[in-house]
Amino acid sequence: MNFRFLLVGINAKYIHSNPAIRSLKAYAGEEYAQYIHISEYTINNQREDILASIYKLKPDAIGISVYIWNVEMVRELITDISNVLPDTDIYLGGPEVSYDSEAYLEYDHVRGVFIGEGEQTFKQLMGEYVSGAGALSEERLATIAGLRTRAGFVEASEHISMDAIPFLYQASDGITLSPEYDNRIIYYESSRGCPFRCSYCLSSIDKTTHFRDLSLVCKELDFFLANGVRQVKFIDRTFNCNPSRATAIWRHLIEHDNGITNFHFEIAADILTDEEIEVISSMRPGLIQLEIGVQTTNPKTLSAINRPTNMERLMSNVARIRKNNNVHIHLDLIAGLPYEGYDSFINSFNDVYNMKPDQLQLGFLKVLHGAPISNQVVEHDIRYTKASPYEVLSTRYISFDEILTLKNVERVVEIFYNSAQFTQSVPYLTTLFDTPYNMYKSLGDYYEAHNLFVVTPARSRRYDIILDWAASIAGCDLDVLRDLLTLDYYLREKPKAKPDFVTKIPAEGIIDYSSRDPLTGNYRLISDINN
Repeated sequence: MNFRFLLVGINAKYIHSNPAIRSLKAYAGEEYAQYIHISEYTINNQREDILASIYKLKPDAIGISVYIWNVEMVRELITDISNVLPDTDIYLGGPEVSYDSEAYLEYDHVRGVFIGEGEQTFKQLMGEYVSGAGALSEERLATIAGLRTRAGFVEASEHISMDAIPFLYQASDGITLSPEYDNRIIYYESSRGCPFRCSYCLSSIDKTTHFRDLSLVCKELDFFLANGVRQVKFIDRTFNCNPSRATAIWRHLIEHDNGITNFHFEIAADILTDEEIEVISSMRPGLIQLEIGVQTTNPKTLSAINRPTNMERLMSNVARIRKNNNVHIHLDLIAGLPYEGYDSFINSFNDVYNMKPDQLQLGFLKVLHGAPISNQVVEHDIRYTKASPYEVLSTRYISFDEILTLKNVERVVEIFYNSAQFTQSVPYLTTLFDTPYNMYKSLGDYYEAHNLFVVTPARSRRYDIILDWAASIAGCDLDVLRDLLTLDYYLREKPKAKPDFVTKIPAEGIIDYSSRDPLTGNYRLISDINN
């Protein structure tokens, strides 16, 4: 039988990998492996190039993994595919289509949409194709649990066992990392579902959380460690929802640390236990990094989005983790949530900024299909883009003008804070404003007024921009700022020539105004800065 089922992933960036389509193929097993092929692209590829690549493979059936970042391209692709491959069946899966499946079945050549976990559904679908020599009736398709078709839908009776999903990352020798992951981010899943019910999140719909066996997880983490993988990103929705399990995994990483691999976890900081924090404090710097979704510090908003948070404990726990300076901390905010007006968001921004994260992500509400908040748009007058990413434009509490201001703030936070390019100068600059937010707003206004968001100046030009902007700030000592910018420049760059903004580098070095000697109280001196 010369049957071919092509699984397609269209990623946001080349460095990303798609574990979903690989999990489908792996779970289908050796019996069907010869019939299944995988192709990965990115949203930066030209659509016609993706179409040509798919066409040349001449698949009998195609399965496409659909997400918020690629859905617009997928909609165009499936029409093009049906024109050049009219006898090819198309199937769709992923969070972007699961809760709007009927709309995608209106496309002529889309024969089914995977709902929920897809491994068992895909394996049954492959069995039907192979045993039926490639031809499937609508009625036969409708009997496959988890696959919505025009003829009906049978819901999957239970969750798949996480232990039954094969490990995806081994090469054929079973020892080394598969070369397809070279220079790509490794995504690892040790649990599915989430016990929390945040209204803006699709995970709130699934009422259960199920886990991969702890001994199996540890064995697989040892594989990454043995192969010297640079970073492993856990895609568990709330990794520490089971504290004892999280602690056991972190202890295992400490005991088997290779000094190289970094593990990324998304956690809820307010539920961290003292034991967890103690374990984290004992880790090698760089062993783990933590992403913490604060989203807002407004109690009424937290209640409205069904995200109960002990904010005092969250702040305390972040401070305790920061104290040891061994863990990269990423804090998230979401603008456009219910009851969060502009002034309230400024308060949330300042609260989170003052926690001193290594990165602060200022995001904007996405009204996802199927998420509970999509049923509250009238109540809160949430206006959002009709095309993906369905991002908030305004609400009853915040205007589009204010959203645009926050967009500018988001950009300059990314450039001047998250880049870690200005670690010496930015702390000084924030002292010149009554709040951190006002500093970034002023800088964002300057960028917009001078068209700098459009022309996107080179990284080296940012130092001159800071100086130009700071010249109008009351109380700014430009000599101090110039020294700090020089320090930032030489800590970050490896220049072959002295930058224009540096008037003179003293023979004894440069003063670090952000650090004092604890005994003398004098500012720290950076010597031999050119070496």
